[in-house]
Amino acid sequence: MMCKLKYILLFLCFSFFSVKAGIKHPLHVSTAEINFNARDKTLEVSCKIFSDDFEAILAKLYKQKTDLSNPNMKSAMDELVKKYLLTHLQLKANGKAVAMNYIGFEIDHEATNIYLEVEKIAAIKSIEVTDSILYDMFDDQMSIIHVVKGGNRKSTKILYPEKKFTANF
Repeated sequence: MMCKLKYILLFLCFSFFSVKAGIKHPLHVSTAEINFNARDKTLEVSCKIFSDDFEAILAKLYKQKTDLSNPNMKSAMDELVKKYLLTHLQLKANGKAVAMNYIGFEIDHEATNIYLEVEKIAAIKSIEVTDSILYDMFDDQMSIIHVVKGGNRKSTKILYPEKKFTANF
């Protein structure tokens, strides 16, 4: 156990110093978690994307300066993040497309967390996720998807060019 902990700490230190030194991270991965909130009758959606990759694709697609951590650019970045996410992440609940409401984003170390919500979902039997986040940037992109209903979690890994995952409950 102690040996495993040392390797994890070593990896984290290397990762931290690599990013600080400007070395690109070797993984191109994003995560999306969709949580059914039965009490509020909502789907709560959160995505995590490496900030450097995310800024690069926003700048490339929308041809403007991007800086997700600059408070003076927060409003402009909100618009780009919303536009990108709503284009590259779609959900179907019980076989029907649902509209996601953009809540916002925050920076968490080297990652950007994005929050969305779907309202008025009375019950869930299935959720289909179509995720192409960063597919327009990397052909080795991996998306990790978690769908949670109550204590039941369904997870998968989607590798480029695959885009879809359906969780049945």
